[in-house]
Amino acid sequence: MTVAGLLLAAGAGRRYGMPKALVRLGGRLLVERGAETLREGGCDPVVVVLGAAADRVRAEALLGTAVVVDNPQWPSGMGSSLSTGLLATLRPGVEAALVLLVDLPGVTPAAVRRVAALASPDALVMAGYGPRRGHPVLLGREHWAGVSAAATGDVGARPYLAAHSAAVRVVPCDDVADDRDVDTPEEHTGSHA
Repeated sequence: MTVAGLLLAAGAGRRYGMPKALVRLGGRLLVERGAETLREGGCDPVVVVLGAAADRVRAEALLGTAVVVDNPQWPSGMGSSLSTGLLATLRPGVEAALVLLVDLPGVTPAAVRRVAALASPDALVMAGYGPRRGHPVLLGREHWAGVSAAATGDVGARPYLAAHSAAVRVVPCDDVADDRDVDTPEEHTGSHA
């Protein structure tokens, strides 16, 4: 089963004060870490969606074989980036897309592999962290049109997953990953380094 990795890295990072794709953590850009996490987790292709400061990210980030696409509608929120990324993963043989956000440096390749192991064209899978559900999120190809239609503003796949909650499988990942996001400069000096 071929699983595409989809890294959403288009936001301006208003609370952070700069696009999070360009934030350095442990000597590497968050966008580099995210793409590598997906690649090491077995995703192929890896698609990176850029928006804010896209030219600067392209110039500074070492993204290897990742497919880099621009979301011209990035100011409208994460929903348009998700739709843009799903469209870019529409390739022969790709049966599911595994979605990761750029500001989750504690998500590991082990978590990616664990969620991706449930890939199928009709899969809806979320990582579980205790009582919370989070990323990575696996979307089977049969759901891409519905997810794209429901992804508006800054909510991504959440409304679609809520509407199909009975079909969503949750894979515990709290033993191999940390789903805390980096929203401010103060937060990135914690356990993620």
